[in-house]
Formats: sequence, structure tokens, C-alpha cells
Amino acid sequence: MTDMSDTSVKSPAGQRAERSATASMTYAAFLIAGLAFLVVAPAFFYPIFLMKLLCFALFACAFNLLLGYTGLLSFGHATFFGGAAYFTAHAVKEWGFPPELGVLAGVVGAALLGLVMGYVAIRRQGIYFAMITLALSQMFFFFCLQAEFTQGEDGIQQVPRGHLFGFIDLNSSTNMYYFVLAVFVIGMVIIWRFINSPFGMILKSIRENEARAISLGYSVARYKLGAFVMSAALAGLAGGVKALVFQFATLTDVAWQMSGEVILMTLLGGIGTLIGPIFGAGLVVTLQNYLATSDFPVTIITGVVFMICVLVFRRGIVGEFYASWIGRKLGFEYRR
Repeated sequence: MTDMSDTSVKSPAGQRAERSATASMTYAAFLIAGLAFLVVAPAFFYPIFLMKLLCFALFACAFNLLLGYTGLLSFGHATFFGGAAYFTAHAVKEWGFPPELGVLAGVVGAALLGLVMGYVAIRRQGIYFAMITLALSQMFFFFCLQAEFTQGEDGIQQVPRGHLFGFIDLNSSTNMYYFVLAVFVIGMVIIWRFINSPFGMILKSIRENEARAISLGYSVARYKLGAFVMSAALAGLAGGVKALVFQFATLTDVAWQMSGEVILMTLLGGIGTLIGPIFGAGLVVTLQNYLATSDFPVTIITGVVFMICVLVFRRGIVGEFYASWIGRKLGFEYRR
């Protein structure tokens, strides 16, 4: 007799649930392994290099929050990254703020800049939105060039790292690294929570079909502005920490080339993926670090790598991995 309780043949819904659970477990395993690697990484790599990588990885993830999950291409994110670096450096050096309050001042300043820029830029779409963000970013660049508190072309130098919460000496490279790592993890948790919230689901619907989102009654402009401000604040978090790591803030942080770099990092890793920009930032920062002392032109090598990735990895490195390897193993199609 056939046992009717045999569950070896599962329904399509059960199979999808099992695949989703397997995908979640696989993803969690990768995240745990990556975090464990970052914890022990200072024993194998130069801490300053690792801290730079984490700062730019958070910057790229913040930018991806706007491009990958909302569909808005900004050419002005250097404003928030570099602006927060200036605000943090000035608050710590001139006002005597402790490092945690200095970084917070940078985040608040970047969020306010994002509110102003976003309010102006979201009134347009596509290339017009991108050009407005670039124009406003250049205006802020020339403001930083002329403003007294930024010290012009010299920048704000010799920024003290201070003591975190009054007793953790950040002049120690080890202490500073784990502070940066903690900020990076907190930033990534915020991004993960943001994109998996109802607000994040609405942003994805706006990215896929803005007209339909409007027809459903959502105030698209408000959601875009919220995403813009959140992205700016997280970019400011990365910029503020970066100012403490290198103990200076200069015009390089607010130049349009910085906006171009974060776009490159995000595209290389894979837009619309949580960890893709981390890989993209790691690739670019590694090339810059290890080719800086060589005779190879860094920009040309980076350009060649970018062209190869565009031709071979159409969705980015991590995006292509999601689409191919995970799709074959777990039986579903990845879509950005």
C-alpha cells in the first residue's frame, strides 16, 4: 500500500519556500564568513588599507541605495562624502568634539545637504536629474575652495583622532580599525533594514514602474527624497570616518572624480545587490593601493578592468554570480 503521508514529492510552493530558505542560509553563510575575515584581517593586511577599503565600501553601498534600489543616478555624491569629511574634521579639530560627535556632525551635515540637493534634483528624471546633481556638486566644490573653514587648497590637516567615548584611544591603529569596522557593520545593517522595509519595497516599485507607483497613490517625490537623504547621510557617515582615518579633509573628497569613482565601484560590483558595491570598492581600492608605487598608470588599468567587467559581467561581478551560480544551484532566476 502507498503511504499517503509521503512528502517526498513537494508542491511548487513548498519547493519555492525551500529554495528561498536555502538561498537565505547560503547568503548568511557568506556574510558570516566575510565578517569573520574582517575581524582577523589586520593580522594579514595593512590596517590603513583595510580602513580605506571599508570607508569606500560603505560609500559605494550608500550610493547603491539610490541607484540600485531607487533607480536614480547621481553624479554629485562626492558632495556628501567630502562635505561630511570637512564637517567632521572641522568639528573635531576646531570645536574639540570627540570623534563620535564629530562623525555625527558630518552625518547631519551630509543629510542636510542631501535634503537641499534632493529637493531640487528630484523634480527631474533621467539624465536631467544626473546633470542637476553634478551641477550642484560643482557649486559645493567651489564653495569648499573659497570657504574659510575648509582652508582652501590646503584642506583641513592634522585632524586629531581623539578618544572614542572618552577612553578608547583611536591613535592606536588597531582601535581605529575596529571602530571603522563597527561603523561599517552598523551602516550595512541600516541599509539592509532600509531596503527590506515597506519603504524599500516601494522604492523598488518606483524603480521598476514609476507610473504604476503613482497610480497606486504613492507620493513618489517624497519617497525619492527620503531615499536621497538616507543615501546622503550614509555617504556622510563614510566620509566622516574617512577624515578621522587619514586625519585630513581635502578638495579631492568633494571633486567630481570622487563621484565618478563611486559609480565605477558600484557598477563593477553589481547595482541592486547588497554586497556587490563592497566587492567593487575592494577591487578599485586594491588597484589604487598596489599600483600607486608601480610604473603602471592606475587610471588606465582601472579603465581596462572596467571594460572587461562590462563585457564579461553584464550585471557586475556579484550580480552575475547571483544570476548564474545561485540560479543554477537553487533553481531560480536572479533579477535586479
